[in-house]
Amino acid sequence: MEMIIHRAASRGLEEHGWLSARHSFSFANYYNPERVNFGALRVLNDDVVKPGMGFGMHPHENMEIITIPITGALQHKDNMGNGSIIRAGEIQHMSAGTGIKHSEFNASNDEPINLLQIWLFPKEDNIKPTYGQVNFKDLLKADELIEVATPEVQEGAVQINQNAWFSLGKFSSKKSFTYTLKDKKNGVYVFIINGSIAINECDFSERDGLGITETDSIELTANSNAFVLLIEVPM
Repeated sequence: MEMIIHRAASRGLEEHGWLSARHSFSFANYYNPERVNFGALRVLNDDVVKPGMGFGMHPHENMEIITIPITGALQHKDNMGNGSIIRAGEIQHMSAGTGIKHSEFNASNDEPINLLQIWLFPKEDNIKPTYGQVNFKDLLKADELIEVATPEVQEGAVQINQNAWFSLGKFSSKKSFTYTLKDKKNGVYVFIINGSIAINECDFSERDGLGITETDSIELTANSNAFVLLIEVPM
């Protein structure tokens, strides 16, 4: 097993007044040649957006864009005619394909929103753009991993244009669990949303991330109550 460790404090930081953004990988004005991507995983941004503020209409193409609100609600609009609010307990996905334009604003005028914005390189370029949104809140049970993004149609998950799987789990303190890779050639990026966990006798805390390769399974133990995101991607 090989591990690449990204401690929370080592991430890139950009402060824009209305937006506080932490970058696990090179993005915008933050560039680190050792942190450009992890296989097909290109971007993992941990954003806090002030009330009523957000990203105006802007374009993307040939990228898989996944948004997971941690707290708060996000107002989405795009040029495909979609307009919706995405709340904590939901996941949003766009295959940008040949090109999309969209805007994302904090839906609240009183409370900030914290969201994860994640980009993957697509499996196939120049496809027709698509949009998906799923509520997984009722499927998320204690001490279990659930898949919220998959390459195939699956209840409770958005379908993405990549051989990648996103799994979320909330685990009680001292609970151990095993993740088995779908493809041994893939890697897994683990991001600790809340709490702390141990992997391979190494401890990781809130907003730490690590990329794991050269294994077909991973055993994790929650040091405290923990909320964890696992992203399995082609390398």
